[in-house]
Amino acid sequence: MKNKSIVLLIIALMVVLLSACGVDQAPITSESEGIWNHFFVFPLSWLIIQIAGILNGSYGLSIVVMTIMIRLLILPLFLKQQKSSKAMQQLRPELEELRGKYDPKNPDDQKKMQQDMISLYQKSGVNPAAGCLPVVIQMPILMAFYFAIIRTEQIATHSFLWMNLGEPDPYMIMPVVAGLLMLGQVQLSSRQMPAEMAAQMKMIQYIMPVMIVFIGFALPSALSLYWATGSLFMIVQSFLIQTREKKKEINQDVVPER
Repeated sequence: MKNKSIVLLIIALMVVLLSACGVDQAPITSESEGIWNHFFVFPLSWLIIQIAGILNGSYGLSIVVMTIMIRLLILPLFLKQQKSSKAMQQLRPELEELRGKYDPKNPDDQKKMQQDMISLYQKSGVNPAAGCLPVVIQMPILMAFYFAIIRTEQIATHSFLWMNLGEPDPYMIMPVVAGLLMLGQVQLSSRQMPAEMAAQMKMIQYIMPVMIVFIGFALPSALSLYWATGSLFMIVQSFLIQTREKKKEINQDVVPER
């Protein structure tokens, strides 16, 4: 079942990324119809334009700044998700022990096991659904920003560094940088996963960066810039969080001398 879920996740990621070539790329304006366009995509597009104006007309810097702002905005959600995952990880031995007590083929045993699990969650103050909610909230924000970049007409007419933001990187540098940073991000993040889960996710760790590189060859370089900035932010964020956790563990292991 776990392997099947991973395969389905890979397929879903491929569909999302590959479908980017065929999304509606009509310029987004205040007149664009639909809740998604009016309340999600257009406000982010407007912010990109306003920040670019503050940054002397640099839409590349505006994308970088906006990416960092959004990542900081959803950081509390990320921390909440991480806290929930860690709590579930600590409960894992007790959950495995519960599963071993009941017959998986007996419906009555399965009902009792579910009841015992609910009691264990309540006793420990852990909500198994709490780790999913932050992801659900984050995705619309990140996807809206993605579409805002694609559909902000001004971005396509500006350049940043060596790139025309509305066209693929002619030297293919930014897609490769984005892929390498994505690889670093997923490998650093996998250190916080249980060994079994990290092993199961290993395939995704390599598929995602490769997809980012090859899709970046065909899509506007503004998107590769967005992916590279987001991955770099996540690398720094994961490094700081893991360093803080290690310091906490060291402090807890230190026994004060008497």
